[in-house]
Amino acid sequence: MRLNDRIFGLLMFVLAVAYGWGAQQFPEPFGGSEAVGPETFPTILSVVLALSSIYLIVKPDPSNAWPKGQTAVEILIAIGTLIAYILILEPLGFIVATMLAVGTLCWRMGARVLPGYLTGLLGGIVVFALFNYVLELPLPLGILSFLEAS
Repeated sequence: MRLNDRIFGLLMFVLAVAYGWGAQQFPEPFGGSEAVGPETFPTILSVVLALSSIYLIVKPDPSNAWPKGQTAVEILIAIGTLIAYILILEPLGFIVATMLAVGTLCWRMGARVLPGYLTGLLGGIVVFALFNYVLELPLPLGILSFLEAS
């Protein structure tokens, strides 16, 4: 059904515009403007999302139907997990929130519970270290802030 793709494409385009606008609202880094700042990556994502959504609007898939039954439930669980991730990121911190979100998504995609959450924990630690120590872009520690060097 072409209309489904067009509606979804329009919704994603609105999201891309809002996301791109939000990325431009980040404060200027201390010391002046830089070529790569905190808004760079979200801006790139918003442009890619906008282009993809325009493609869906212009050239929809003729045989695409909205998911039903268990597939629709799994999609709603994934969306709920991502919304919860946004809400718990600051208070719990990046590592714990990422472990919970990735673990839950892995589990819903068929992985066993313990390996799924261990994957989330290891991924959270690696990405946290990469952002904090290599890229020098701090992520929140949340409940693990006692690990922070004074």
